[in-house]
Amino acid sequence: MTGAEARARRLTGGGRGQAVASDRHNIKGAILQTLGEPIGAAVNVAAVTGAPAAVRVTGVHKSFGAVTAVAGVDLAVGEGEFFTMLGPSGSGKTTLLRIISGLEQPDRGSVELGGRDVTAQPPYARNVNTVFQDYALFPHMTVAQNVEYGLRVKRVPRAQRRQRAERALQMVRLTDHGQRKPHELSGGQRQRVALARAIVNEPEVLLLDEPLGALDLKLRQQMQFELKRIQREVRITFVYVTHDQEEALTMSDRVAVFNNGRIEQVGTPLQVYERPATEFVAGFVGVSNLVEHDGVPVMIRPEKIWFVPDGEPDPEGTRVEAGVIEETAYLGMVTRFLVALDSGDHMSVVRQNLHADLEGGGTDSVGRRVRVAFRNDQAYRIESAPEAGDGPDDKRGQE
Repeated sequence: MTGAEARARRLTGGGRGQAVASDRHNIKGAILQTLGEPIGAAVNVAAVTGAPAAVRVTGVHKSFGAVTAVAGVDLAVGEGEFFTMLGPSGSGKTTLLRIISGLEQPDRGSVELGGRDVTAQPPYARNVNTVFQDYALFPHMTVAQNVEYGLRVKRVPRAQRRQRAERALQMVRLTDHGQRKPHELSGGQRQRVALARAIVNEPEVLLLDEPLGALDLKLRQQMQFELKRIQREVRITFVYVTHDQEEALTMSDRVAVFNNGRIEQVGTPLQVYERPATEFVAGFVGVSNLVEHDGVPVMIRPEKIWFVPDGEPDPEGTRVEAGVIEETAYLGMVTRFLVALDSGDHMSVVRQNLHADLEGGGTDSVGRRVRVAFRNDQAYRIESAPEAGDGPDDKRGQE
């Protein structure tokens, strides 16, 4: 990667079911308070209560020829959790999802659903459903017939399956669309039909493989909130795969960050963003500045850095660096500045656009000498993770 490329990368760089779910939420809250942790902190509820995890994979390996797709992953997903597997292409997240569904067999390791070992079971014997990016709706069937199809295959009586299909369509807010054909729907509506077709079967676990990838930005953002709302209503465990950090942070109870077939970190969105465990996580989830502080690499997020006005003393409890603004990028709500520090490092700084500069838009700042500051307690020390195949299996944060 050239110096210019590196600079550009830095710059742009869930009736009875409700009662059970409520009890589970209260139990989780009581556990967290007992442990002295804030509500929402990552904790293995199954391990504390003794209840089986909705999904548990243990020592799972999978290779395709010489390529290791999954390199000894251990993972537990709690019942009723919205759990996201986040990572770049080729990181192993989709392969692991297919192993959970039964579409792939692991070379080693085991898969449990609700405490039952299903490693050797075929997909149809597992009480899971999968929603893919390709909606795979039957074009000759109506929306209602598409949603009913799985129940029809299971020979559910007609009156019962219609009632369940109507309930599912109501949940995804498509009650008035039951008699339409798929080609008469928008992309977001077709995605909701695919979701209704999956949840109508009442699976233990719903697997979602980048289901929003084909939607435009506005519709994708809208569907993020819809998916979270639906998951809270049905109280089904969702295991979601994506490479989109915003999706993961917006919807998830917990996130597992994948890289080179391994999990680098598992935690709540807040923990993964604010306290990344490795340099990879810091760089992949959001934009990070990696700088040397007393010989130790530390991470600081661009939005936690500010410009110190000329003539003002260094703010107390902060670290201040001098440098020159090298590049700017106007991003609507914020402007991003790339500052070349006198120390030799580069630092990305984000400033909220509270007052619009219609003339320069921040571009007139290039070449200006500045001082940037950040609080010492917001600079976080991180470590590098081992590459796949190096050293023992890394199980950091996976329970």
